[in-house]
Amino acid sequence: MTLGDPAGIGPEVVLKALADPTVIQGCQVAVLADAGLLRKTYQRLQGCQQLLANPVDLELIQATGFFNQDFQLGQPSAATGQASFADLQQAIALTLSRQFDGIVTGPIAKSAWKQAGHLYPGQTELLAEKAGLERFGMLFVAESPHTGWMLRTLLATTHIPLHQVATTLTPALMSQKLKLLVDSLRFDFGLDQPRIAIAGLNPHSGEQGQLGTEEQTWLIPWLKEQRSRYPNLTLIGPVPPDTLWVQPGQAWFGGSGSAAKPPADAYLALYHDQGLIPVKLMGFDRAVNTTIGLPFVRTSPDHGTAFDIAGQGIANPTSMKAAIRLAATLVRQRALAC
Repeated sequence: MTLGDPAGIGPEVVLKALADPTVIQGCQVAVLADAGLLRKTYQRLQGCQQLLANPVDLELIQATGFFNQDFQLGQPSAATGQASFADLQQAIALTLSRQFDGIVTGPIAKSAWKQAGHLYPGQTELLAEKAGLERFGMLFVAESPHTGWMLRTLLATTHIPLHQVATTLTPALMSQKLKLLVDSLRFDFGLDQPRIAIAGLNPHSGEQGQLGTEEQTWLIPWLKEQRSRYPNLTLIGPVPPDTLWVQPGQAWFGGSGSAAKPPADAYLALYHDQGLIPVKLMGFDRAVNTTIGLPFVRTSPDHGTAFDIAGQGIANPTSMKAAIRLAATLVRQRALAC
Protein backbone atom coordinates (compact mmCIF):
# COMPACT_ATOMS: atom_id res chain seq x y z
CA MET A 1 0.00 0.00 0.00
CA THR A 2 1.10 3.56 -0.72
CA LEU A 3 -0.19 6.62 1.11
CA GLY A 4 -0.59 8.91 -1.89
CA ASP A 5 0.01 12.61 -1.34
CA PRO A 6 1.08 13.08 2.30
CA ALA A 7 -0.76 16.41 2.50
CA GLY A 8 -4.08 14.71 1.74
CA ILE A 9 -6.24 12.12 3.50
CA GLY A 10 -4.30 9.10 2.22
CA PRO A 11 -2.32 8.47 5.45
CA GLU A 12 -5.49 8.83 7.51
CA VAL A 13 -7.66 6.43 5.51
CA VAL A 14 -4.84 3.87 5.38
CA LEU A 15 -4.56 3.81 9.18
CA LYS A 16 -8.34 3.69 9.57
CA ALA A 17 -8.77 0.92 7.00
CA LEU A 18 -6.04 -1.27 8.49
CA ALA A 19 -7.60 -0.95 11.95
CA ASP A 20 -10.39 -3.22 10.70
CA PRO A 21 -9.13 -6.82 11.11
CA THR A 22 -11.65 -8.14 8.57
CA VAL A 23 -10.02 -6.09 5.82
CA ILE A 24 -6.72 -7.96 5.83
CA GLN A 25 -8.01 -11.49 6.42
CA GLY A 26 -6.28 -13.92 4.09
CA CYS A 27 -3.65 -11.50 2.82
CA GLN A 28 -0.40 -9.92 3.91
CA VAL A 29 -0.30 -6.12 3.70
CA ALA A 30 2.83 -3.99 3.79
CA VAL A 31 2.61 -0.20 3.94
CA LEU A 32 5.23 1.72 1.97
CA ALA A 33 5.60 5.00 3.84
CA ASP A 34 7.90 7.31 5.71
CA ALA A 35 7.81 5.93 9.26
CA GLY A 36 7.98 9.37 10.86
CA LEU A 37 5.08 10.64 8.77
CA LEU A 38 2.94 7.65 9.69
CA ARG A 39 3.69 8.08 13.42
CA LYS A 40 2.81 11.78 13.26
CA THR A 41 -0.44 10.96 11.51
CA TYR A 42 -1.32 8.40 14.18
CA GLN A 43 -0.55 10.85 17.00
CA ARG A 44 -2.46 13.69 15.36
CA LEU A 45 -5.61 11.63 14.92
CA GLN A 46 -5.81 10.20 18.44
CA GLY A 47 -8.87 12.30 19.17
CA CYS A 48 -10.92 11.05 16.22
CA GLN A 49 -13.78 8.68 16.93
CA GLN A 50 -12.65 5.92 14.55
CA LEU A 51 -10.13 3.20 15.32
CA LEU A 52 -6.63 3.64 13.96
CA ALA A 53 -3.98 1.03 13.24
CA ASN A 54 -0.86 1.69 15.29
CA PRO A 55 2.10 2.03 12.89
CA VAL A 56 4.27 -0.11 15.20
CA ASP A 57 1.93 -3.03 14.53
CA LEU A 58 2.12 -2.72 10.74
CA GLU A 59 4.55 -4.28 8.31
CA LEU A 60 6.29 -1.13 7.15
CA ILE A 61 8.57 -0.57 4.16
CA GLN A 62 10.51 2.65 4.59
CA ALA A 63 9.85 4.97 1.67
CA THR A 64 13.00 6.19 -0.03
CA GLY A 65 11.41 9.16 -1.77
CA PHE A 66 10.13 11.26 1.12
CA PHE A 67 12.54 14.00 2.11
CA ASN A 68 10.94 14.52 5.54
CA GLN A 69 10.39 18.15 4.71
CA ASP A 70 7.88 20.18 6.62
CA PHE A 71 4.64 20.58 4.71
CA GLN A 72 1.18 21.91 5.41
CA LEU A 73 -1.71 19.50 5.55
CA GLY A 74 -4.16 20.35 2.82
CA GLN A 75 -1.48 22.16 0.82
CA PRO A 76 -0.03 20.11 -2.06
CA SER A 77 3.43 21.11 -3.18
CA ALA A 78 6.35 19.97 -5.30
CA ALA A 79 7.73 18.17 -2.22
CA THR A 80 4.53 16.21 -1.55
CA GLY A 81 4.18 15.48 -5.26
CA GLN A 82 7.72 14.14 -5.40
CA ALA A 83 7.06 11.99 -2.34
CA SER A 84 3.94 10.34 -3.77
CA PHE A 85 5.59 9.87 -7.17
CA ALA A 86 8.71 8.27 -5.72
CA ASP A 87 6.65 6.06 -3.41
CA LEU A 88 4.65 4.69 -6.33
CA GLN A 89 7.83 4.05 -8.31
CA GLN A 90 9.24 2.10 -5.36
CA ALA A 91 6.03 0.10 -4.96
CA ILE A 92 5.98 -0.77 -8.66
CA ALA A 93 9.61 -1.93 -8.56
CA LEU A 94 8.94 -4.17 -5.54
CA THR A 95 5.87 -5.66 -7.20
CA LEU A 96 7.51 -6.23 -10.58
CA SER A 97 10.28 -8.07 -8.73
CA ARG A 98 7.51 -10.40 -7.45
CA GLN A 99 7.86 -9.48 -3.81
CA PHE A 100 4.16 -8.57 -3.88
CA ASP A 101 1.12 -9.59 -5.93
CA GLY A 102 -0.46 -6.16 -6.11
CA ILE A 103 -0.54 -2.52 -5.09
CA VAL A 104 -3.24 -0.50 -3.35
CA THR A 105 -2.54 3.16 -4.02
CA GLY A 106 -3.55 6.16 -1.96
CA PRO A 107 -4.88 9.26 -3.77
CA ILE A 108 -2.40 11.68 -5.35
CA ALA A 109 -2.63 15.25 -6.63
CA LYS A 110 -1.82 15.51 -10.33
CA SER A 111 -1.01 19.19 -9.85
CA ALA A 112 1.64 18.30 -7.25
CA TRP A 113 3.17 15.75 -9.61
CA LYS A 114 3.35 18.48 -12.23
CA GLN A 115 4.99 20.86 -9.75
CA ALA A 116 7.59 18.15 -9.10
CA GLY A 117 8.24 17.84 -12.83
CA HIS A 118 6.33 14.59 -13.46
CA LEU A 119 3.94 15.11 -16.36
CA TYR A 120 1.63 12.10 -16.11
CA PRO A 121 -2.17 12.24 -16.33
CA GLY A 122 -2.31 10.07 -13.21
CA GLN A 123 -1.02 6.99 -11.41
CA THR A 124 -2.55 4.66 -13.99
CA GLU A 125 -0.27 5.90 -16.75
CA LEU A 126 2.88 5.59 -14.62
CA LEU A 127 1.90 2.05 -13.63
CA ALA A 128 1.42 1.11 -17.29
CA GLU A 129 4.70 2.71 -18.37
CA LYS A 130 6.76 0.95 -15.71
CA ALA A 131 5.06 -2.35 -16.57
CA GLY A 132 5.94 -1.81 -20.25
CA LEU A 133 2.31 -1.71 -21.40
CA GLU A 134 0.50 0.27 -24.06
CA ARG A 135 -2.86 -1.42 -23.46
CA PHE A 136 -4.54 -0.86 -20.12
CA GLY A 137 -7.85 0.31 -18.75
CA MET A 138 -9.53 1.98 -15.78
CA LEU A 139 -12.22 -0.33 -14.40
CA PHE A 140 -14.40 0.91 -11.55
CA VAL A 141 -15.91 -1.72 -9.27
CA ALA A 142 -18.42 -1.23 -6.48
CA GLU A 143 -20.63 -3.58 -4.47
CA SER A 144 -24.05 -2.28 -3.51
CA PRO A 145 -24.63 -2.15 0.26
CA HIS A 146 -28.37 -2.43 -0.48
CA THR A 147 -28.52 -5.50 -2.72
CA GLY A 148 -24.99 -6.92 -2.97
CA TRP A 149 -25.02 -6.37 -6.75
CA MET A 150 -21.62 -5.68 -8.31
CA LEU A 151 -21.21 -2.66 -10.59
CA ARG A 152 -18.32 -2.80 -13.06
CA THR A 153 -17.64 0.15 -15.38
CA LEU A 154 -14.75 0.49 -17.82
CA LEU A 155 -13.85 3.82 -19.42
CA ALA A 156 -12.91 3.80 -23.10
CA THR A 157 -11.22 7.20 -22.76
CA THR A 158 -10.03 8.69 -19.50
CA HIS A 159 -8.39 12.00 -18.64
CA ILE A 160 -8.77 13.97 -21.86
CA PRO A 161 -10.76 17.15 -22.67
CA LEU A 162 -14.32 16.52 -23.77
CA HIS A 163 -13.75 18.02 -27.22
CA GLN A 164 -11.13 15.33 -27.92
CA VAL A 165 -13.38 12.37 -27.13
CA ALA A 166 -15.04 11.98 -30.54
CA THR A 167 -11.72 12.03 -32.39
CA THR A 168 -9.92 9.81 -29.87
CA LEU A 169 -12.55 7.08 -30.04
CA THR A 170 -11.88 4.66 -32.89
CA PRO A 171 -12.86 1.08 -33.69
CA ALA A 172 -9.31 0.01 -32.85
CA LEU A 173 -9.43 1.68 -29.44
CA MET A 174 -12.84 0.22 -28.67
CA SER A 175 -11.66 -3.27 -29.67
CA GLN A 176 -8.67 -2.90 -27.36
CA LYS A 177 -10.81 -1.78 -24.42
CA LEU A 178 -13.42 -4.47 -24.99
CA LYS A 179 -10.76 -7.19 -25.03
CA LEU A 180 -9.26 -5.85 -21.81
CA LEU A 181 -12.72 -5.93 -20.24
CA VAL A 182 -13.51 -9.43 -21.48
CA ASP A 183 -10.17 -10.75 -20.20
CA SER A 184 -10.65 -9.06 -16.83
CA LEU A 185 -14.16 -10.42 -16.41
CA ARG A 186 -12.84 -13.92 -17.13
CA PHE A 187 -9.61 -13.94 -15.12
CA ASP A 188 -10.45 -11.48 -12.34
CA PHE A 189 -14.12 -12.21 -11.78
CA GLY A 190 -14.64 -15.73 -13.18
CA LEU A 191 -17.24 -14.63 -15.78
CA ASP A 192 -16.84 -16.59 -19.02
CA GLN A 193 -20.08 -15.53 -20.72
CA PRO A 194 -20.77 -12.02 -19.46
CA ARG A 195 -23.39 -9.52 -20.56
CA ILE A 196 -21.73 -6.22 -21.46
CA ALA A 197 -23.61 -2.99 -22.17
CA ILE A 198 -21.89 -0.43 -24.39
CA ALA A 199 -22.84 3.23 -24.32
CA GLY A 200 -23.63 5.39 -27.31
CA LEU A 201 -21.67 8.58 -27.76
CA ASN A 202 -24.37 11.06 -28.69
CA PRO A 203 -27.74 11.86 -27.08
CA HIS A 204 -30.20 9.06 -27.92
CA SER A 205 -27.20 7.24 -29.51
CA GLY A 206 -27.36 9.71 -32.40
CA GLU A 207 -31.02 9.04 -33.21
CA GLN A 208 -30.16 7.53 -36.59
CA GLY A 209 -27.75 10.31 -37.46
CA GLN A 210 -29.96 13.22 -36.46
CA LEU A 211 -27.99 14.02 -33.28
CA GLY A 212 -24.55 12.85 -34.34
CA THR A 213 -23.16 10.41 -36.87
CA GLU A 214 -20.58 8.36 -34.94
CA GLU A 215 -23.02 5.58 -34.11
CA GLN A 216 -24.09 5.13 -37.71
CA THR A 217 -20.69 5.54 -39.33
CA TRP A 218 -18.64 3.23 -37.12
CA LEU A 219 -19.94 2.34 -33.65
CA ILE A 220 -22.88 0.16 -34.75
CA PRO A 221 -20.85 -1.62 -37.49
CA TRP A 222 -18.03 -2.15 -34.99
CA LEU A 223 -20.44 -3.67 -32.48
CA LYS A 224 -21.76 -6.03 -35.14
CA GLU A 225 -18.20 -7.23 -35.81
CA GLN A 226 -17.57 -7.76 -32.09
CA ARG A 227 -20.67 -9.92 -31.75
CA SER A 228 -19.22 -12.20 -34.41
CA ARG A 229 -15.83 -12.15 -32.74
CA TYR A 230 -17.24 -13.00 -29.29
CA PRO A 231 -20.17 -15.38 -29.91
CA ASN A 232 -20.26 -16.41 -26.25
CA LEU A 233 -20.82 -12.86 -25.05
CA THR A 234 -23.99 -10.81 -24.95
CA LEU A 235 -23.08 -7.34 -26.21
CA ILE A 236 -25.85 -4.80 -25.67
CA GLY A 237 -25.87 -1.45 -27.41
CA PRO A 238 -25.08 1.12 -28.29
CA VAL A 239 -27.37 2.11 -25.40
CA PRO A 240 -28.44 5.77 -25.25
CA PRO A 241 -26.34 7.35 -22.49
CA ASP A 242 -29.35 8.80 -20.66
CA THR A 243 -30.95 5.36 -20.21
CA LEU A 244 -27.80 3.24 -19.85
CA TRP A 245 -27.77 3.66 -16.08
CA VAL A 246 -31.44 2.96 -15.32
CA GLN A 247 -31.02 -0.79 -14.80
CA PRO A 248 -27.77 -0.41 -12.80
CA GLY A 249 -29.52 2.13 -10.57
CA GLN A 250 -32.40 -0.26 -9.98
CA ALA A 251 -29.99 -3.12 -9.28
CA TRP A 252 -27.95 -0.97 -6.90
CA PHE A 253 -30.85 0.39 -4.86
CA GLY A 254 -33.27 -2.51 -5.35
CA GLY A 255 -35.90 -0.34 -6.99
CA SER A 256 -38.89 -1.24 -9.11
CA GLY A 257 -38.05 -3.21 -12.24
CA SER A 258 -34.73 -4.57 -11.02
CA ALA A 259 -35.94 -8.17 -11.12
CA ALA A 260 -37.69 -7.90 -14.51
CA LYS A 261 -34.70 -6.30 -16.26
CA PRO A 262 -31.44 -7.89 -15.17
CA PRO A 263 -28.48 -5.54 -15.37
CA ALA A 264 -25.35 -6.26 -17.37
CA ASP A 265 -22.24 -7.77 -15.79
CA ALA A 266 -20.21 -4.79 -16.97
CA TYR A 267 -20.61 -1.41 -18.67
CA LEU A 268 -18.33 0.19 -21.24
CA ALA A 269 -18.61 3.98 -21.05
CA LEU A 270 -17.06 6.04 -23.80
CA TYR A 271 -15.65 8.92 -21.76
CA HIS A 272 -14.79 9.91 -18.21
CA ASP A 273 -17.92 11.65 -16.95
CA GLN A 274 -20.29 9.38 -18.86
CA GLY A 275 -19.04 6.54 -16.67
CA LEU A 276 -17.95 8.19 -13.45
CA ILE A 277 -20.91 10.45 -12.71
CA PRO A 278 -23.22 7.43 -12.23
CA VAL A 279 -20.50 5.37 -10.51
CA LYS A 280 -19.86 8.09 -7.96
CA LEU A 281 -23.54 8.86 -7.57
CA MET A 282 -24.22 5.27 -6.58
CA GLY A 283 -20.99 4.21 -4.90
CA PHE A 284 -18.88 7.24 -4.08
CA ASP A 285 -17.78 6.01 -0.66
CA ARG A 286 -17.18 2.40 -1.70
CA ALA A 287 -16.18 2.32 -5.39
CA VAL A 288 -12.72 1.06 -6.32
CA ASN A 289 -10.56 1.95 -9.30
CA THR A 290 -8.63 -1.03 -10.61
CA THR A 291 -6.17 -0.89 -13.50
CA ILE A 292 -6.74 -3.82 -15.85
CA GLY A 293 -4.12 -5.13 -18.25
CA LEU A 294 -1.25 -4.96 -15.73
CA PRO A 295 0.80 -8.06 -14.84
CA PHE A 296 -0.18 -7.46 -11.20
CA VAL A 297 -3.25 -6.26 -9.34
CA ARG A 298 -3.68 -2.56 -8.71
CA THR A 299 -6.60 -0.98 -6.89
CA SER A 300 -7.26 2.46 -5.47
CA PRO A 301 -10.11 4.15 -3.61
CA ASP A 302 -12.40 6.08 -5.92
CA HIS A 303 -11.84 9.45 -4.30
CA GLY A 304 -9.23 12.14 -4.32
CA THR A 305 -6.90 13.70 -1.79
CA ALA A 306 -9.67 15.75 -0.10
CA PHE A 307 -7.21 18.44 0.93
CA ASP A 308 -10.07 20.46 2.44
CA ILE A 309 -10.54 17.93 5.27
CA ALA A 310 -6.97 16.61 5.62
CA GLY A 311 -5.90 16.21 9.23
CA GLN A 312 -9.37 16.67 10.68
CA GLY A 313 -9.96 13.00 11.44
CA ILE A 314 -13.24 12.86 9.52
CA ALA A 315 -12.13 11.11 6.31
CA ASN A 316 -14.21 8.06 5.40
CA PRO A 317 -12.09 4.90 4.96
CA THR A 318 -14.86 2.81 3.33
CA SER A 319 -13.47 3.07 -0.21
CA MET A 320 -9.94 2.29 0.99
CA LYS A 321 -11.25 -0.79 2.79
CA ALA A 322 -13.03 -1.84 -0.39
CA ALA A 323 -9.82 -1.31 -2.39
CA ILE A 324 -7.87 -3.63 -0.07
CA ARG A 325 -10.57 -6.28 -0.09
CA LEU A 326 -10.90 -6.18 -3.88
CA ALA A 327 -7.12 -6.40 -4.35
CA ALA A 328 -6.99 -9.54 -2.20
CA THR A 329 -9.97 -11.04 -4.03
CA LEU A 330 -8.45 -10.36 -7.46
CA VAL A 331 -5.11 -11.84 -6.44
CA ARG A 332 -6.83 -15.03 -5.30
CA GLN A 333 -9.02 -15.20 -8.43
CA ARG A 334 -6.03 -14.77 -10.74
CA ALA A 335 -4.25 -17.58 -8.93
CA LEU A 336 -7.25 -19.84 -9.53
CA ALA A 337 -7.48 -18.79 -13.19
CA CYS A 338 -3.87 -19.77 -13.75
